[in-house]
Amino acid sequence: MAKPSGSTSTAVRETEREPFYRRLFARSGFGFAALDAQGRIIDANATLLSAFNVTALTQLPPFEACVSPKDRSVLAFAMRRDAFEQAPWEIRLKRLDGEEFWVLASFIVPPHLPDEDTTPALIVQTIDIDERKRNTLELAERESRWNHALESAGQGVWDHDFARGDLFYSRQWRAIRGLQPSNPIDASLDAWIQTVHPDDRAHVLAEIAKQESGAASFNVFSYREKHKDGHWVWIESRGAVVEYGSDGKPSRIAGTDTDVTERKEAEERLAQMSRRLELALGVSRIGVFDVNLRTNDVRWDDRMIEMYGLTDEPDGTSWERALHPEDHRKATAKVDDGIFRNQDFANEFRIVRGDGEIRHLRGRAAPYVDTTGAPRLIGANWDVTDDVRLQEELKHAKELAEARNAELETARARIEYIALHDHLTGLPNRRYLDAAIEAAAQEAHKTGHRLAVLHIDLDRFKEINDTLGHLAGDQMLVHAASVLNELKGSGDFVARIGGDEFVFLSTGSARRNLATLAEAIVAAMRKPVTFNGHICRFGASVGIANQSGSAVDAKQLLVNADLALYRAKNRGRSRHEFFTSDFQAQIIVNKQTADEILSGVEQRRFLPYYQPQFSARTLDIVGVETLARWDHPTRGILAPDTFLKIAEDLDCVATIDRIVLERSLADFAEWRRLGLGIDKISANVSSKRLHDPELGRSLRTLDIPPKSLSFELLESIFLDDCDRTVLENLAEMRKLGIDIEIDDFGTGHASIISLMKLSPRRLKIDRQLVKPVSRSPGQRKLVGTIIEIGRSLNIEVVAEGVETPAHVTIMRDLGCDILQGYALARPMPAHAMPDFVQRQEWRAHSGAVRDLQSEVRRVITR
Repeated sequence: MAKPSGSTSTAVRETEREPFYRRLFARSGFGFAALDAQGRIIDANATLLSAFNVTALTQLPPFEACVSPKDRSVLAFAMRRDAFEQAPWEIRLKRLDGEEFWVLASFIVPPHLPDEDTTPALIVQTIDIDERKRNTLELAERESRWNHALESAGQGVWDHDFARGDLFYSRQWRAIRGLQPSNPIDASLDAWIQTVHPDDRAHVLAEIAKQESGAASFNVFSYREKHKDGHWVWIESRGAVVEYGSDGKPSRIAGTDTDVTERKEAEERLAQMSRRLELALGVSRIGVFDVNLRTNDVRWDDRMIEMYGLTDEPDGTSWERALHPEDHRKATAKVDDGIFRNQDFANEFRIVRGDGEIRHLRGRAAPYVDTTGAPRLIGANWDVTDDVRLQEELKHAKELAEARNAELETARARIEYIALHDHLTGLPNRRYLDAAIEAAAQEAHKTGHRLAVLHIDLDRFKEINDTLGHLAGDQMLVHAASVLNELKGSGDFVARIGGDEFVFLSTGSARRNLATLAEAIVAAMRKPVTFNGHICRFGASVGIANQSGSAVDAKQLLVNADLALYRAKNRGRSRHEFFTSDFQAQIIVNKQTADEILSGVEQRRFLPYYQPQFSARTLDIVGVETLARWDHPTRGILAPDTFLKIAEDLDCVATIDRIVLERSLADFAEWRRLGLGIDKISANVSSKRLHDPELGRSLRTLDIPPKSLSFELLESIFLDDCDRTVLENLAEMRKLGIDIEIDDFGTGHASIISLMKLSPRRLKIDRQLVKPVSRSPGQRKLVGTIIEIGRSLNIEVVAEGVETPAHVTIMRDLGCDILQGYALARPMPAHAMPDFVQRQEWRAHSGAVRDLQSEVRRVITR
């Protein structure tokens, strides 16, 4: 018994001498391998050998070769000593036959034991995760394929897991709505439904309710939702119940959203096209048919049935039975030939309707093969009976016309003459002139001769027309035409181009004196003409332009002559003016000024200057008149006479008025804040602005204190231009508390009745009437009468042009209410007004005025 006991003890000791790691390898179900410092496998347990399908350690290469090349870069990092404490690594190992399998590998540096001779440099522990890893990768691959498929199909995925409170929206779902992956989503129904088109909300809520209640396990519906950039996108939503809760209601619903905007728009375009086609067919009365050539089944629309006068449904013989006997063979042959050639064709034939009426039809048809392979014929018929009858009538008319060919030729010549001549004077018209001047220009190019254009406009023609009637006006035009014809030379051309305007072309050499010709025209036009016992006098203004040889430009000549005429009329009428290089230079200057005016409007360089107005009795300031000035960047402050005419041509006077008015209202508000005692400002308003329908709306946008603003109207405006728009604008001004003043009173033709009708707050006596009052008793009497008229109508009277102390005294004594002029104050910018008011300098002259009073009165009473 002692020996066995000794043997057992020896076996135990042998086992205890076995290295620790080997005992660990033998007891573990995981794969283990021991590596030396060079990475060779010096030991491995059976689990590891089995994983590599080998039976002996010597069959294994170095451990690095056992690792898949795809993971060797990972292995280098995992085997670093500072990485040993990291979690296990998922890597792929490679069997001797090249097959790879997945393991979870841990790398351990074993402790060195003193009683062991050899300790491995590294121990590798592996856990087989190949099946689990491959399942995971396959699942990820499947999910990736589905995601790619959905993305490429433009479908966004949504998943509502109500049980876990998890709401998922894919990247494409967000992209459809213009959202970035990082954009937060408020998935509450109340918030989301606000993004749905108002017309679709009830429908969408009903569909969602069907899903969430379980009434529909799968449903599809379309609606419009607002894109992030503001436009509407059509979305087709497909949803299905994925899971149900314990209460039997859906606990998870998932689905896809697809952007179907293009499809919806295409459907709408197709529907619109179909509606337009149907409407076109209905309006044109075109009937459509379709025939199955294999079965002889036919389909006619209602227009075809109505066209043929059928009472029963058509069949395969209806068309041939309806054909007129004389057209039957030709019409059917046309159809057979088109089908045989497989080409579309046209046909024309007569039918005998069911009621016996004969009608002429035309048609077009085309053979085709439908989706089932059946040969078919589709086409259209339309009734051309009226066209045929019309053609017959036209043919008959043509025959009659040919019989009267000579008569028609005469009529044609007459029509051509009428087309090229003025019906009243018999002179060539503008159309004829355009052709004649082009021909004359071409001739001048060849010969080097001069071509001159005299543009003639009759003066005071409108007064004759308005006072004596159109018959008198027509007689004056005929007389003017005869005058020009008498002055016309052999190479000259005279035309009436409209209204009271004529053009005289003078061709040939430059020896003819154009100034003499123009004076002859002016002199002849001045001669009186008798009409129905009335002596009519009118004149003519002439603009002249001429060029020679290759420089002749017909169109430019007409333009230049028109510009010269414009200058002649502006310089007093009944005269002539030449278009010259100086004139051209002036046009350039005007163009430059026009550009600068437009730039000044954009830069708001127009500003108000103010001329104070004084009480005639106390010499207190009672208001100011606003005067437009241009703050020119190089020429300084400019008065209206330097820019007003060009501004009117540019149609920007109203804009300048608006700029000046806005600034003057701001200045007025500042004066009120400073307590300067200026209670009113007045501003001019042009006739054109009074005719602006938008004036009232424009004024309502301004902050205008009531009774603080007056608009000055020229006397001629309220006499001549009081149309409906002007009257409405005047009424709107009064509603806004804006007073109306009459400017330059006494220079127009105002009547007491028109003055009473307008009921202005003030009228201003023109400076031309005020200036001579100090030396003319008659002028003082006239001005006094105007003041008395104003007083009797309860209208304040303002005197302009008060330039001397004598003017101050006389106008005060005549009873004038308000004085304005250089004797008291000159126009000044807004910033100068406070200092002017505070210094009261105008009062320093009041003593001298009183000293002169007695002398002035003595002069007046002589």
